[in-house]
Amino acid sequence: MKYNFDRIIDRSNTHALKVDLLPKSAPEDALSLWVADMDFPCAQPILEALHQRVNRQIFGYTMYDNDRLKNAVYQWFHKRFAWDIDKSWIFFSPGVVPAISFLINILTEENDGVIIQRPVYYPFTSSIEANRRKVVNSPLLRTEDSYIMDYEDLERKFADPIVKGMILCSPHNPVGRVWTEEELKQLVEIAARYDKWIIADEIHCDLTRKGIVHHPLLKVAPEYQERIITCTAPSKTFNLAGMQLSNIIIPNQEYQKLWKEFAGERMHISICNPFGLEAVVAAYTEGEEWLEQVLTYLDGNIKFAEDFIKEHLPEAQVIRCEGTYLLWIDVRNYCNDTSRLKQIMLQAGLVLDEGYIFGIEGSGYERINIATPRANIEECMLRLKKGLHFPLSNL
Repeated sequence: MKYNFDRIIDRSNTHALKVDLLPKSAPEDALSLWVADMDFPCAQPILEALHQRVNRQIFGYTMYDNDRLKNAVYQWFHKRFAWDIDKSWIFFSPGVVPAISFLINILTEENDGVIIQRPVYYPFTSSIEANRRKVVNSPLLRTEDSYIMDYEDLERKFADPIVKGMILCSPHNPVGRVWTEEELKQLVEIAARYDKWIIADEIHCDLTRKGIVHHPLLKVAPEYQERIITCTAPSKTFNLAGMQLSNIIIPNQEYQKLWKEFAGERMHISICNPFGLEAVVAAYTEGEEWLEQVLTYLDGNIKFAEDFIKEHLPEAQVIRCEGTYLLWIDVRNYCNDTSRLKQIMLQAGLVLDEGYIFGIEGSGYERINIATPRANIEECMLRLKKGLHFPLSNL
């Protein structure tokens, strides 16, 4: 089946965050390319599975813990990554962000420290701070066109007794790094020296550029599996965020027990959405053809944006995007004032994720969701050019 990703689908009147939760100052014709979901229709097998489920007519309490779902999860990761997950390690969460919050509660006490690597997905910060834990930042190091981990700084941070573990973003959002096997092994070696756990958020694992390979942390470091928890979900891969079903991989039996007590007994989260279950099974068993076409289309969108910026905004820089469908663009040479930059984007008719929300290290950057029809990317680039080339008063 050949999918048409150029078709623009009207998402109004669906209560979509991406189009309905905009700043009050955003113009009526604002182009919304912020929150990380796609503007593409789901794969046909997913739609057919959902129609079939509707035809069953009853939507009662639905068990997550079933062989059909867990077999689908297992087969997907076995085929795509040669990673064999023990099915007894797979646990339900309505999302990766809730799972991270649960795990912070399970693995730490108040005032304990948790390492993150800014600029990074901002719910990491809020999940730590809202649970009265301390953010311990080990900033990524900017290279000419990418980022690397600061292993010397990580060593110092892991050595601090207040630090109990780390949240790893892999692939990294927003900078687009897909960590190499060697980089991940070096990280685990440091964590192991101080016996600290790692929560690996691998939600973007399927969304890599051609020739780039994602390495699941548990596959890279099986010898350290007792101290690693991996958060996965089909939500980014197959545009299923609203289905609220994530698969959390917990090898450690003591952690499994704590998860069941906290998530299951204390929070009473164990029953999944029946549509989420059907969507995930269909995605993981029949959605690969759609995904491969999406990846090719995303590569084209990225190339278009890179070429446009190189020609028309030479003082800006697109950070090399190895994974995710999010472009991280350095526009500091045009405007390095976060408040003014946000106003420039809004007045130009663009609702993007401002870089500063990912940490001070992101100030002067813009994150653009390129999982949208090419016409939207073309319009985005024109508006970006207009916004950065003219002062606010002339827009």
